[in-house]
This record gives sequence, C-alpha cells and structure tokens, in this order.
Amino acid sequence: MPILGFPQGFVWGTATAAYQIEGAVKEDGRGESIWDRFSHTPGNVLNGDTGDIACDHYHRYPEDIRLMQDLGLPAYRLSISWPRVFPEGKGNVNEHGLDFYQRLVEGLLGAGITPFVTLYHWDLPQALQDEGGWANRDTASYFAEYADLVGRRLGDRVGYWITHNEPAIAAFVGHYFGEHAPGRRDLGMAVQVSHNLLVSHGEAVEALRALERGLQIGITLNLSPAQPASDAHVEAAQRQDGFANRWFLDPLFRGSYPEDMLALYGDLAPAVQAGDLETISAPIDFLGVNYYFRTVVEDDPEGAFPQTRTIRPEGAEYTGMRWEVYPQGLYEVLMRLHQEYRVPRMFITENGAAFPDAIDADGQIRDDRRLAYLEAHLTQAQRAIQDGAPLSGYFVWSLMDNFEWARGYSQRFGIVYVDYEDQQRIVKSSGHWYGDVVRQNGSMILT
Repeated sequence: MPILGFPQGFVWGTATAAYQIEGAVKEDGRGESIWDRFSHTPGNVLNGDTGDIACDHYHRYPEDIRLMQDLGLPAYRLSISWPRVFPEGKGNVNEHGLDFYQRLVEGLLGAGITPFVTLYHWDLPQALQDEGGWANRDTASYFAEYADLVGRRLGDRVGYWITHNEPAIAAFVGHYFGEHAPGRRDLGMAVQVSHNLLVSHGEAVEALRALERGLQIGITLNLSPAQPASDAHVEAAQRQDGFANRWFLDPLFRGSYPEDMLALYGDLAPAVQAGDLETISAPIDFLGVNYYFRTVVEDDPEGAFPQTRTIRPEGAEYTGMRWEVYPQGLYEVLMRLHQEYRVPRMFITENGAAFPDAIDADGQIRDDRRLAYLEAHLTQAQRAIQDGAPLSGYFVWSLMDNFEWARGYSQRFGIVYVDYEDQQRIVKSSGHWYGDVVRQNGSMILT
C-alpha cells in the first residue's frame, strides 16, 4: 500500500542528468564535454559504453514529459549541459542549446510539472579542461558567467536552482580515484578542485541572486553516514566522515574547513584566497541531499586517503552497484543536517537503487526489490519530518534507466525501463507504485 501522511505541499518528483540521458552529443552546436572524451577513451567505461545516444532524450523529451504527466509527477529535476550552452565553456553562446532547454522547460510547465534545474552535473566543457579544468581557479568565474546566462534566460520560468551535483564525486572520484572524468589520480589536485568547486558555487549563488527574481537556490551533496566496523575503528569513521561529509558541509554552513581534515591534508590543503569562505558560505535557500548507502569502515594505514577500508556488513542486502540497502541512514543524515547544521530547508534530490530488471511474458516489469527500497526510504523520510527535519520534497533517481557513468548501461536505476535498441519506454511496477504514492499524498508545489 502507498505511504500516506506526507505534509501538504511536499514536492514529489524524479531526477535525471544531461549526459546520462540526452544523447545528441554532436548536434546543434554542442561542444565536447569531459565525459565525451573520457567515455571514448578505451578502458574507462564498462563495455566501452558512451553517452552518444543514451536515452535520446534530446529528441524524445516530449514523450518523456508525457510519461511524467501520466504518472502524475509534479516536479522534475534536470541538469543543463554546460557545453551545449557554451561549446568552449565561455565566450560564444550556442543559441540552439539554449533553445532546447527553453523548449524543455516550457513543455514541463505546460504539463503542470515544476522544473528544478541543476547547472553542473559533471559535464565540464573539454575546452576548459584543456586549460586546467576545475584545478584552474578561473573555471569558477566561467561557471558564474554560465550561471548568469542560464539564469537570465530561464529564471522567469524556473524558480528552483541547484548549482552543483555532488562536488565530492566530481573532485575526488574524478581527480583522485580516477574513475570518473577527467580521470586524474592526484590527491592534491582533488583537494584543490573541491575548494574551487565550492568557490564556483558561491559565485554562482551571487550571480543568480543578482538577477533579483526571488529564485530558490541550493546545492546538492551526496552524504553517507560513516560508521566504525567496531569500537577499535572510531577514528577511522571520523576521518571518513570528514573526507566525505564535513569537508563540504562545514564550509557551506559554518564558513570554515574542519580543522582535523586540514591537519590530515597538511601540505595538500587547498590554497584559500581572502574572501573565499565568505563566498562559499553565502546563505542558500535549501540543501539537496543525495542518499544511497552508509559507509562502514575500518583503519587501513596502507590504503588510499583517508586510510580507511570499506566493510560490507554480513547479512545485508546489496544493490546491483554493490551498495548496502540501509534506509535508516537517510533518517540519520536528515536529522544530523537539522540538528548540527541547522539547514533551513532540504530536498532529497536523489534516492534510488539499481537492480537487474527483466520484461515478463506479459510485457510487465515487476521490480519488487526497487519498490521495497523506495518504500523503506520514504518511511524514513517521513519519520525525519515527524521529528522536525525541514524536508520539503523527494526526487527518485531516476526517471528512467540511463548511462551510469563508469558502469555504462550495465546498471538500471529507472522507474521507467529503457530498451536501448529501440528506445522504447516501459513503466516498471515501482513507477506505477510511486505515481500512486504521489496521488494519494497530494501534489501541490510550494512556491
């Protein structure tokens, strides 16, 4: 049975990202992104998959809007492809790219769907990467210029703006672990990138505020409770928490980096210019929270920074991504943000699970494990609201199966199935169930 009792005005939606669904990577003046370059480099992505076609959303967006409308979903979180707007990352504007997003936004609004726009979901223009990418401080200023342009063009129709999606992943998975674009393996670079990303967030907030349109502005962080494998590993969990969570939360909400992490980084700590922390900690209207799993760790003195090893608890359920299913962690994250950081407003901007999906003989996709996952996490979200957390909405990841970064097309997160051969969309059981949840809880959007 659908979960009932969410507050009036709670925002229900789904989420996607440009490179994961749009395709059309060489159409209408779009420039190359770091993910185009990375995915076309042999060995970087499973099975040599790329986002060249993906879900062909660039051409099929009217169909995808109808899917959301049929399911009764009142909100949609999308991202804008920076190189589709600025093929070189700066300078000449590609009007064809802006036209696409204007058509998309107008289509959503015409269907009664409120757009939430993310400005950066990892697809940096390759031209800027050639100039140093996020390790180059100038990229922060280019990002603010990009935010200003898109805000001016869409800000009369889009009220909710997210500057960055998961800067921790862009910084460390892309520049230290080398598993995402641009594929670097340099801890010092990754730490500086993390700072430059946060500076660019602050500068983009300033640019959007200057438009004086009363926009709701935030940033999305991926947060994961760090727990020790035993009492002997409490310090390891503290380091993991500092690395993954506090390194981003503290500058955003306290105007400083955590002292223990600065000490651990030592000479690798970022170069911070005068006024940076004031820029980073400029007030935001909401925090986007992406939650998938907890992290259970033990000490690993010989391991990668922060010298921890992730443990897989025995007897737990795991998704196709080998992530532990731990719904309680969502409650823990939301309450911590409320109690320790006094976050004014929160949206769960991503939550979901990848499981193998199969089309049954009758053409249906009965993804019972995903449905159970979503139900368990919504229960924890509801519990957090009851305990005072200022949670205003929930966005399932994802609307449809898509390009899952380094995993290519091997993982399916969607509540809508995509046949990549013919681009057919099939709503899964979880999608029908989620639509019922939305309808039975009401779907008014807060303004």
